[in-house]
Amino acid sequence: MLLIDLGNFTPGLSLAGGIVIGVAAAVLVLFNGRIAGISGILGGLLSLPRRDMTWRVAFLIGLIGAPILAALFGMPAKADIQASWGEVLVAGFLVGIGTRYAGGCTSGHGVCGISRGSIRSLVATLTFMAAGFLTVFVTHHLIGA
Repeated sequence: MLLIDLGNFTPGLSLAGGIVIGVAAAVLVLFNGRIAGISGILGGLLSLPRRDMTWRVAFLIGLIGAPILAALFGMPAKADIQASWGEVLVAGFLVGIGTRYAGGCTSGHGVCGISRGSIRSLVATLTFMAAGFLTVFVTHHLIGA
């Protein structure tokens, strides 16, 4: 049986967030010719020679600053991470390796690639999602049981 936690069910805010993400991705590609994939944006800052740093830094400041700004207006984000720092770091490292092999991350493939009709992005996003579903199933139902 599917149960919805109505205390945390926020379809209006979720829709607004999705619209903002979509508009931001569209603006970036229309005015800058760039895909809004976080791994590519951050990777461009870490690689040498560093080109077009201004928009990359501005994008990352917005990414980090938006939840801070929302919290100032009384909309705190709740994060209940049930993992140790070591587990989070290992998971982040594995995600980084995966994005390298996939040629991008879920934001680039899932938001921008699929909207452009990229079959490669569709396959990558389905693979990301399947791996996430499998990980949750194994950790919550097989290992955690």
